[in-house]
Amino acid sequence: MEPFAHHNQSYFSIRNWMEMNPGLVAGLTTKKGGSSIGVFENLNMGFHVGDQVEAVCSNRNKLANLIQFPLNHWVGAEQTHDTVIRKITKADRGTGADTYDNAFKGTDGFYTNEEGILLTLCYADCVPLFFISPDHRMIGAAHAGWKGTVNEIARKMVEKWREEGIAPNQIFVAIGPSICEKCYIVNDYVINFVENTLEDVEKKPYNTIKAGQYTLDLRELNKMILLKSGVPEKNIQISKLCSSCDQSEFFSHRRDQGKTGRMLSYIGWKETSE
Repeated sequence: MEPFAHHNQSYFSIRNWMEMNPGLVAGLTTKKGGSSIGVFENLNMGFHVGDQVEAVCSNRNKLANLIQFPLNHWVGAEQTHDTVIRKITKADRGTGADTYDNAFKGTDGFYTNEEGILLTLCYADCVPLFFISPDHRMIGAAHAGWKGTVNEIARKMVEKWREEGIAPNQIFVAIGPSICEKCYIVNDYVINFVENTLEDVEKKPYNTIKAGQYTLDLRELNKMILLKSGVPEKNIQISKLCSSCDQSEFFSHRRDQGKTGRMLSYIGWKETSE
């Protein structure tokens, strides 16, 4: 079953997580219902793509109102396709929320066990990873393009949580809307990294089209890495929504030839005092 449900034209939410965890908000925005124009039409959430800052702030405020999570409680990152993951506290709130200038530098993952913080990251084909351990009130998010994926940002999140006393079998992961294997064609250079990451795995997450050209399933690759890290298969759910196939819903870096907006993944616990 598709874990991401259309809640509003502007976002998909992880329905079953929110039903089972009162006070949790978690999802991914679409491209609909915002203030941006041109190639960023309409709901561009990325400051770094050349859109008007005022439009991006307006779009972010719209989401803040829709999910009832104030913008000054968000955190955001300058993402670099690396595997740096930061633990966030309330002292960090507002960092990267309404400007790119003070976003967390060189960061592609966040986690926290505090309420009243919205962890946000931007996407336009890369894989959004959402993490939760309800027993520990721990939540996390990671941005996994092919580089972050083969460098195992998913495993690194599991390891961070292990250091916090959370066993892999207590972690649930949702792998979000992103580019599907049919739309994601890669070369030998990328596949060599994939092979190194999965050297002891028989089933491969790619198919050969012809010499030097392959279709790669990044979502399946992330699932394999999570399984290898000890997260049970029953704890992992994968979206079938494709950012490239579905032009009406999503921005796609590949489809739109680099000139496009960004969706935003978000996850946070609302403050119980609210």
